[in-house]
Amino acid sequence: MASLELGQDIADPLRIDAPYEADAPLNKHRRRFRWGRGAILIITAAYFVVPFYAGMEYSLQRPTGGFSLTPLSQIGSAPGFVSALWLSTQLAVITMLVVMALMVPTVIYVHLRLPRFRRVMEVITIFPIIIPPIAYSVGVLEAAPQWLRNSQYLLAIVYVILAMPYVYRSLDSGLGALDVKTLVEASRSLGSSWLMTIWRVLVPNLRAALMSASVLTLALVFGEFTIANVDNWQTIPVWIYLAPTDNPRINTLVAMIALLATAVVLILIVSLDRSQSRNSRRSR
Repeated sequence: MASLELGQDIADPLRIDAPYEADAPLNKHRRRFRWGRGAILIITAAYFVVPFYAGMEYSLQRPTGGFSLTPLSQIGSAPGFVSALWLSTQLAVITMLVVMALMVPTVIYVHLRLPRFRRVMEVITIFPIIIPPIAYSVGVLEAAPQWLRNSQYLLAIVYVILAMPYVYRSLDSGLGALDVKTLVEASRSLGSSWLMTIWRVLVPNLRAALMSASVLTLALVFGEFTIANVDNWQTIPVWIYLAPTDNPRINTLVAMIALLATAVVLILIVSLDRSQSRNSRRSR
């Protein structure tokens, strides 16, 4: 009986439910890592939230103290705001449609037929970021025909070039997560044309990448100032800088609202992408 009890005592530490002492340092390391990650997230959030709060406080605070939502109702009646918003919206829609029509087939073709050309494409798409915007505006004005110089479509063409790096990288990362060859071969074997394969097979799988590219394009158009100002077009950024208003706080309020709208859309895209990935994992 004594030997049996001794054997039980020796076997007890080997049971599955017995605590393993080596796990304690690992758990402490994980807790420290989580605390460090949380501190980094808090600092990053404060870096963005504090300036935004300061701008909103400046825009909505009354001279006598307290806050008022009256500047929100004054935005629509500000001189030149509606025309500037309409021009920026037109440029954003045109730029988004053109750059998607150009880049989606191009990126798909590079992934399918020219995979070694991807590095060359990455280098090419960096050029719009390297070249100063003022060089674009002067060069385009000199090279464009006269009928196009007085048209807003000239500005949209320049924005297409500026948006190309962001759109390409969003689509490239989206296609890199897919087995493009298998999807295309399966669709083509079922009798679908190339256009139908792109529209019904690849585009639905690139929904998150397309939304990210669209938001980046919209943010670029609604935030670009130099080229629009040099070409004498009053978009929203130019209006914020130049428009005379009775209350200068309105200009800051418009900038803060645009920043908030961009952040909300980006958060929605990230949450949608995560929900889609979770649903795909559950279906598997």
